[in-house]
Amino acid sequence: MKSFEIRELQEEELRKRIKDEEENLIHLKFQKATSQLESPIKVRTVRREIARLKTALRVIELKKVVAEAKKD
Repeated sequence: MKSFEIRELQEEELRKRIKDEEENLIHLKFQKATSQLESPIKVRTVRREIARLKTALRVIELKKVVAEAKKD
């Protein structure tokens, strides 16, 4: 998923995708430990995807904080 696609998602959708990707990462790590993983690069790509999702979520949270600060 591209960064511009991630930025278009709502907060709840981001949280759901983070949870799904973290579960996927657990499965990939288990496969790696049991030598069943086809490509070790998959672990890296999933970790990067989680980082992108968390970054987008943090941006949304910071926008809310800034908006509240401007109200006061």
